Amino acid sequence: MSKIKSKPEVGKIKRVSEVLKAIAHPTRLNILEALDLHKRLTVNELMQLTDTTQSLLSNHLIKMKDKGVLKSERDGKNIYYELVDEHLLNIFTCIEECHLIS
Repeated sequence: MSKIKSKPEVGKIKRVSEVLKAIAHPTRLNILEALDLHKRLTVNELMQLTDTTQSLLSNHLIKMKDKGVLKSERDGKNIYYELVDEHLLNIFTCIEECHLIS
């Protein structure tokens, strides 16, 4: 008789994989940290904080927004970005506590 009681949920694993792919880039992680500190930022503010060009930053923001990591809101000429769920940032703590970063 098998000791295996249940299988991993394939749909959940796929969703986690998509989110990890969406954030797995130094610039995207930098964006997440900036939003963690400031909660809501414009593209111009993110450009300054991440030292990234507007076109490259927009590319990263679109990818993270498409995967449900970020949300945006237009206010006049500005588009503000913020995290959909701040719990995502627990990944930083988890990786640091797992001693994967020296």
